[in-house]
Amino acid sequence: MSKDVLPTVLALLAKQLGQERYELWFGANTRLTLHDNTLLVEASSQFLQDWLRQHYRCILETACREALANDAAKVEFRMDEQLAAKSTPIASPPADQTPSHNGPASIPVLGLENPLREVSRSGKNSPIKKVCPSNNGFSIAPHANGLPAVAEHEPLPRRRFATLPAFVVGGANRLAHASAQMIAERPGSLNPLLLYGPHGSGKTHLLEGIWTAARGQVRGRNCVYLSAEQFTTFYVAASRGGGMPSFRRKYRTVDVLLIDDLQFFAGKKGTLVELLHTIDTALREGRQLVFAADRPPAELTGLGTELSSRLASGMVCSLEAPDQSMRCLLAQEFGRRLGIELPAPVAEFVAAQVTPGAREISGAVNRLHAASRLLECAIDHAFAEETLADILRHSGRTVRLVDIERAVCDVFSLPKESLQSPRRAKPVSTARMLAMWLARKYTRAGLSEIGEYFGRRSHSTVISAHKRVTGWIDGQSEIELAHARCKVDEALRRVEAQLRTG
Repeated sequence: MSKDVLPTVLALLAKQLGQERYELWFGANTRLTLHDNTLLVEASSQFLQDWLRQHYRCILETACREALANDAAKVEFRMDEQLAAKSTPIASPPADQTPSHNGPASIPVLGLENPLREVSRSGKNSPIKKVCPSNNGFSIAPHANGLPAVAEHEPLPRRRFATLPAFVVGGANRLAHASAQMIAERPGSLNPLLLYGPHGSGKTHLLEGIWTAARGQVRGRNCVYLSAEQFTTFYVAASRGGGMPSFRRKYRTVDVLLIDDLQFFAGKKGTLVELLHTIDTALREGRQLVFAADRPPAELTGLGTELSSRLASGMVCSLEAPDQSMRCLLAQEFGRRLGIELPAPVAEFVAAQVTPGAREISGAVNRLHAASRLLECAIDHAFAEETLADILRHSGRTVRLVDIERAVCDVFSLPKESLQSPRRAKPVSTARMLAMWLARKYTRAGLSEIGEYFGRRSHSTVISAHKRVTGWIDGQSEIELAHARCKVDEALRRVEAQLRTG
């Protein structure tokens, strides 16, 4: 009876693990036998025995109990000397098959992909064979030992990377977009390029767009895009494993190297030294470097003066948070990517209510699209309000430019229209500058949007006002407030208290 049931146990085990993993761990180096209600797993080494007990005991017990229809069935492990004498070396399991809670996850890096490999019983690597899909999306292949092969899904499609033509251009990012296009067409023309700005402003999109365009223009051009965290992970692994020569060849000989989230390097001395040498080598040999960070070089204090000076020597472009018109265009663009045309009122509603950045706008449009398909409803303004209500409710109270204007006017005892008027009287001018400073702190409005709201001023006026108020705060300056003098930080606290109470 046990011999008749064993093939069923093995078939269930292969189905649960997958054919490749089943062959790897339950091949020539293991023997499974069934005695009454006990499945005996014999291994060729103590390591293999411990591994199987730790990682596959539950799966073995489930398969055994299901085949025997007996919940009392159990699994025992032991080492067999005969198997040890004729065992073949077993290779380390592929990264995606080794349960791990402490090691770093496998990180794909664009430009450095390795072909997929599978591990055979002999421990040698061989290229993975393509799976031919059947009508239902699975494929079944025969197996040498008579056990049914495991059905495998077709591989999921890889994420398509962003392109420069799909980038929504506006006043907040025009220079950065033009610089990215120039580099994509002529790598080395602006070197190095640093893009900086808040999250959701389009930095990663531009980096991916440069990578996509630069690779597509010249066949065989070596372009690598990765994050600072990935660069650090690979550097640490190479330094510990004696792979530094290979690491340096990979990153110092690429034609275009793009690194995102540069601020992640702050405080990592060893990685910063290696990055500096990589930058110096690339600049000396005319290789293109592109970086992205959340602040300008002068404020990246954790990276050291040497790296900051190298970044400042090239092209530095800021990206501001998208303003109302750009957010509206982004909502419509994300809708088109999903195959829908958002009505203008809906796009304007999303742009007005979802202010942080492009990612949040994309999430809102995705939600509208999914809800529309599920409920079979047209997307109109009322539908958008109802569908996004919980998102907007839990996102916290949004501070708008009009809220700042109202609070500043209340604290300074000014008429509401004062801050938007052309008046240059000192009390009005001071209040307007404080309002611009608060707008940059509490809203994601772009410089141009802030300047336009407060009396059609230019974005340079907003920058100047922000610097001036910051100087007042640092110098503990006093200003005139409702016929009395007080320190600037005290005036700001009063306005902020007004904002909190609404």
